[in-house]
Amino acid sequence: MNRALPLAALLLATAAPAFAQNSAPQPVPFVDTIPAARDVPYPGTLQLDIDATDTQRGIFRVKQTIPVAKSGHMVLLYPKWLPGKHGPRGEIEKLAGLQIRANGQRVEWKRDPVDVFAFHVEVPRGARQLDLEFQFVSATAPDQGRIVMTPELISLQFNSMSLYPAGYFTRQIPVQARVKYPDGWSAASGLPANAVGSTYTYDKTNYEVLVDSPVLAGRYGRAFELSPRVTLNVFADSPEELAATPEQIDAHRRLVDQVVKTMGSQHYDHYHFLLSISDELGGIGLEHHRSSEDGVRPGYFTKWDENPSGRNLLPHEFTHSWDGKYRRGADLWAPDFRTPTIGSLLWVYEGQTQFWGYVFQARSGLVSKDVTLDAYAAIMASLDNRAGRTWRPMGDTTNDPVITPRAPKGWVSWQRSEDYYNEGLLIWMEVDSILREQSKGTRSIDDFARAFFQGRDGDYGEVVYTFDDVVRALDAIQPYDWRSLLDKRVNHVSDRAPLAGFERNGYKLVYTEEPNKASSKTGVDLAYSLGLTLGPKGLVAVAWGSPAFDAGIDLGDEIVAVNGRGYTADRIKAAVRDARTDKEPIRLLLKSGDRFREVAIDYHGGLRYPHLVKTAAGEAGLDKLLQPR
Repeated sequence: MNRALPLAALLLATAAPAFAQNSAPQPVPFVDTIPAARDVPYPGTLQLDIDATDTQRGIFRVKQTIPVAKSGHMVLLYPKWLPGKHGPRGEIEKLAGLQIRANGQRVEWKRDPVDVFAFHVEVPRGARQLDLEFQFVSATAPDQGRIVMTPELISLQFNSMSLYPAGYFTRQIPVQARVKYPDGWSAASGLPANAVGSTYTYDKTNYEVLVDSPVLAGRYGRAFELSPRVTLNVFADSPEELAATPEQIDAHRRLVDQVVKTMGSQHYDHYHFLLSISDELGGIGLEHHRSSEDGVRPGYFTKWDENPSGRNLLPHEFTHSWDGKYRRGADLWAPDFRTPTIGSLLWVYEGQTQFWGYVFQARSGLVSKDVTLDAYAAIMASLDNRAGRTWRPMGDTTNDPVITPRAPKGWVSWQRSEDYYNEGLLIWMEVDSILREQSKGTRSIDDFARAFFQGRDGDYGEVVYTFDDVVRALDAIQPYDWRSLLDKRVNHVSDRAPLAGFERNGYKLVYTEEPNKASSKTGVDLAYSLGLTLGPKGLVAVAWGSPAFDAGIDLGDEIVAVNGRGYTADRIKAAVRDARTDKEPIRLLLKSGDRFREVAIDYHGGLRYPHLVKTAAGEAGLDKLLQPR
């Protein structure tokens, strides 16, 4: 006998087939239709024409011609994975107004729904080229990204304002670019150009080299020859910022001399430091094979003694021509700008470059030895007090450019953030110290640099390496269990930072009440006492596990009063200093939004700033390392 189903069961039974049908995977248009890059020549030369004269609104207007050999489906790519950025950092959101024509007729395009940096087009029969027009609407405020155009300056990166055909290694795509700058301006780049007035026609090259050849242009600029092959091109907001003294330029000449002496060859036909001095143009430090983009705040020359730490940028970026551009981790090399790269060897690419940057600033006298020692101490203290090292290996931070591309982090001391730079420096200092110890002073990291980075002079190609290659190169200089050492330092957690290299090289980290010379002069550094770092606008950092952290202080808090009196920088430092002989806790009145609360910090250790002190008798390994060659 049939029995009636309950209404709910009946509805469920009738709904089930429809639910199952709707949940089935649906085909996605264009999936697997983007051709993989092949190492074959592209048939024709791309033409790129850029109007960079709208400096008031920051709009670059682009016309581009892409030759085509046949009709049918074609994919155009906007650069996504950018060398030096170590992640998918192409500013696709700023490409606007894209129109494509062939034979004078508009050709429709369709953005790939999975890879939004790819544009699908159908090339009509008989077409010999695609004519593109679009704009790169650059940032006009810092919250939109880096500002690259102001009424006085332009930082032009060709990857931001060009498309390229999919299916080819970028080194196989010929291209010629032309840029019109504002009247009366000049421009500098690692890529040679012929200038007629303010219009520059750049030498024909390939797309890989074009992207590796940014331009710095401006109303006010000067060029300083540092060597027959290296030029310092400086552009600034005002002509006053270009007033470099002969002694300052001589220090930059010694920098070039010291790097070349150490590395043994020059992997470029010519090299240009593209240095912008501006409080309007966005700051930058980005390496290229025949140039570097170096952006600093006003005062680089005119307030030389006030910010010596700011002069570490050029030694770092120059070193990258050897470490990062010529020699590159195998998983950081890619045939085009769509292929993802992997940063497992960034502790060599960036870490050893960080190491050499400080060595070369001292060897050249660009920064004094005593300031360099304090800079080392600040790095050592920061990493040694970084609680995040107990759960996250340094090697995992090589993923940070993809996980969080320089986005702010609330708890850097616990989360860690691209620690492969500075902890890489500590690792390579340890390598140097072991080379010296094991060889009884006959070998050092200079021998590694000469063996690993020297190549054919003038050749700006790339030679890749693996972890095994690094180990073999070290073993060839001095036998040791390098594999175990590097694996431990890179891939395992630890309670303490690897400071043994400095200690073996004759210096140790101490804390005193004397401020660190390399620390910022615009804030209050209580990182190693209360665990607070304060800037002009309030809290910058609270160290995880510090006395301030244990008292419940958060980054969103504003310090209103110290021990019952209004907050000032001098007052909070005096409170920390006085607490050494006072049993009472330090009391802070905090404001968070419209809420107030008082916290008590039971800290009595006084002011603590990091410094290096010499422990070796006579000339120590670190002294030898920092000596000019």
